[in-house]
Amino acid sequence: MSLTIKLTIAPRIINLNCHERNRTKFPAIRPKPIYHSNALNPILYNNKRPGMFQASVSGTVIKSSLIEPDGGVLVDVIVPESERGSKTLEAESLPTARLAKIDVEWVHVISEGWASPLKGFMRENEYLQSLHFNSLRMENGTVVNMSLPIVLAIDDETKKSIGSSKDVGLVGPEGDLLAILRSIEIYKHNKEERIARTWGTTAPGLPYVEEFIAPAGNWLLGGDLEVLKPIKYNDGLDHYRLSPKQLRKEFDRRQADAVFAFQLRNPVHNGHALLMNDTRRRLLEMGYKNPILLLHPLGGFTKADDVPLDVRMEQHSKVLEDGVLDPETTIVAVFPSPMHYAGPTEVQWHAKARVNAGANFYIVGRDPAGMGHPTEKRDLYDPDHGKKVLSMAPGLEKLNILPFRVAAYDTVAKKMAFFDPSRSKDFLFISGTKMRTYARNGENPPDGFMCPGGWEVLVKYYEQLQAEEAMPAVASA
Repeated sequence: MSLTIKLTIAPRIINLNCHERNRTKFPAIRPKPIYHSNALNPILYNNKRPGMFQASVSGTVIKSSLIEPDGGVLVDVIVPESERGSKTLEAESLPTARLAKIDVEWVHVISEGWASPLKGFMRENEYLQSLHFNSLRMENGTVVNMSLPIVLAIDDETKKSIGSSKDVGLVGPEGDLLAILRSIEIYKHNKEERIARTWGTTAPGLPYVEEFIAPAGNWLLGGDLEVLKPIKYNDGLDHYRLSPKQLRKEFDRRQADAVFAFQLRNPVHNGHALLMNDTRRRLLEMGYKNPILLLHPLGGFTKADDVPLDVRMEQHSKVLEDGVLDPETTIVAVFPSPMHYAGPTEVQWHAKARVNAGANFYIVGRDPAGMGHPTEKRDLYDPDHGKKVLSMAPGLEKLNILPFRVAAYDTVAKKMAFFDPSRSKDFLFISGTKMRTYARNGENPPDGFMCPGGWEVLVKYYEQLQAEEAMPAVASA
């Protein structure tokens, strides 16, 4: 059960800033994981019985299902098991469009309701609203946030093979039928407009653009999805990929009276932990009794020089094992979305998707979803614009935004702390690039930057990566 709550006890913007960036030129994509995660079940840490919980905070009654999904109903377009046989037979009789790996990730996102109320790949009117207004207007006049176009590109040959058919079968990269797209619409894919409005630049070197948009077809195929079975990756991490429905049930089971989400694509260092632990402290001070952290690393496409998902999940497990974060009040799960690195435009998507998962608080730090400019030595986006945009974004009014100050390494206290401008010389900023350089070179970061167990995971990954990179050179010598 879920219902809309007006949180009069907490303003939408609460001034409680994590540094997510990377300026390194990305190498070739690693073809397969070389370091496998331990199976840390994200919901093993709490033995309480399931049940609903009500708490009164400053006179306001709050249920553990704290926030309504966009559109009021969580979208689920996965075909019931009893219908899969007949739907598969139907799909085999339809013209088909082949999906790339990135398209499968978007099918996953749509199928579980992360993009609610979207029920499939965008038709043209939805695409234009998303591209130009960062939102969708519902039939009843309400507005929901939708800052990133979720579209399926096809080439001329596929368009011709579809012809006048109203339905299309979607085939995965391995040739298996994954879904049916109903009541389709085909329209022009104006790539330059899409790139310029999503990223605010058409500079060469944007990872998502170069990987997936530039080589894509000149047409977009929209329609309502029917996904034949749940998307699985069989990579040892599927148990982390909890759907919005599963997460909402787990929040209820843990009797949460607030849920605060933290998005990241990097390993968790003690600066991240500072932000998360300080958020919980502040929520407790506000009167909440059991705020639950959703530690929610991005699990879809990332730049090739970012730390791979399997390594990050192993590192996150060590953070919980070492007690940097409390397993009793933390849920670790994978957010299946691909990463655009589109700054203030993309951070709205990250926040909106967590609303659909049941989070009513969202932590935002410095330059969320940003990166270094691909051709110039500067930030691609203003580091403060992400949190400012979130505070004004249409369709996100019901979400409480928690902007944070920058966390850095305090060389006097020898720990990660909030940056104090009055003694700026005492602070060391360790970017994601610098952190990876430490690990790749076998150097240790300053004591107190990251828990030892988590750091060992990174060092081991880079040792194995370097050994793998050296193999062709040895073979050719």
